[in-house]
Amino acid sequence: MSLPFSQACENNKAYIFDIIQHQYPTGGQVLEIGSGTTQHIKYFAELLPNVRWLPSEVSDYLPTVLAGLADCALPNIGTPQALDAGAEHWPVMQVEGIFTANTLHIMRIEYVESFFRGSARALKEGGKLCVYGPFKYQGEFTTPSNAAFDDRLKQRDQLSGLRDFEQMVTWAQLYGLQLLADHSLPANNQLLVWQKITALNPS
Repeated sequence: MSLPFSQACENNKAYIFDIIQHQYPTGGQVLEIGSGTTQHIKYFAELLPNVRWLPSEVSDYLPTVLAGLADCALPNIGTPQALDAGAEHWPVMQVEGIFTANTLHIMRIEYVESFFRGSARALKEGGKLCVYGPFKYQGEFTTPSNAAFDDRLKQRDQLSGLRDFEQMVTWAQLYGLQLLADHSLPANNQLLVWQKITALNPS
């Protein structure tokens, strides 16, 4: 049986790892939101064996995660969890890190603020949130290809689309997440790193 596969994941995983390997502590737990084909989590778990990785996905796509992990014997990958970023309560809490790739432009806009609220609740004090994907800056697309990608997303769902960097920073700050870095990566994508400082608005 062939495993789920994304060429984009294969192309970007090493670039992402170069940054996130410095964000998560030895012995810590990292929750991946939107594990998809599991290419990222398997790659990271193999290279960082002293970090425990916790895969998650929305219920409808959890079978894809299970299929992706079917051949994986890495002891530092936990049992996949059903997790909806827009939900009030998440099944995984008190982790040292959270990672997500190419999810914020897929979920509906009303769930994006919930994503930051949930991330702040799930992270321990000082924990890091790393978000990979394309963003707009001051309302503008960084490249024509990103604008075209946004059009394709909106044809499928008008409430999806590339998110404004400044809005992400505002929502994150509201829940006590301080932006530490904005890394530019290949293929017109960014990797944003936040740290949980304190919950300014825990509701």
